[in-house]
Amino acid sequence: MSVASPRRSARERLLAAADELFYAEGVHTVGIDRVIERAGVAKASLYSAFGNKDGLVRAYLQGRHEERQARILRRVHAHDDPRDRLLAVFDSLAESAAKPGFRGCAFYNAGAEADPHGVVREESDASRAWTRQLFTDLAREAGAPDPAALAAQLVILYDGAMVGARQDPGPAAVHQARVIAAALLDAATG
Repeated sequence: MSVASPRRSARERLLAAADELFYAEGVHTVGIDRVIERAGVAKASLYSAFGNKDGLVRAYLQGRHEERQARILRRVHAHDDPRDRLLAVFDSLAESAAKPGFRGCAFYNAGAEADPHGVVREESDASRAWTRQLFTDLAREAGAPDPAALAAQLVILYDGAMVGARQDPGPAAVHQARVIAAALLDAATG
């Protein structure tokens, strides 16, 4: 279904256009006029639905976060073994990195030029907190004696894998990170 499909509400079309344009070209380089044009809606629709560009950026990042959560949790919940559940987070990232058009993390990309106290920072902090908590919970389930310490290591590894997959397109960096994650997990759980 195209961005301008009449079956979608103006809000949905604006979000679809923002998702496409912001991810491909950057939150700061894409103006609201381009999003409005791509969505095929009136400018008033943007202000009515989101208030301003910051509101649209917030909704875009929240949507990216929700999609990533769902994708990761589908992978995690497909396993019963706690070790496999933790490593599934990296499998989810490898799946994303293998897709055409993968440009890394929407939050890192948006944060590169963002106000350190603005909307992007708030949404990035929330997304990172979720990732850190997920790794902590999965490390605890896997029997790590210090799940928070292992989670801190895994978050750094996950971040590096994300950047590596952007710099050298494809999932190779993520596959390597998964091997390292398995070694860290094995060392932590004896």
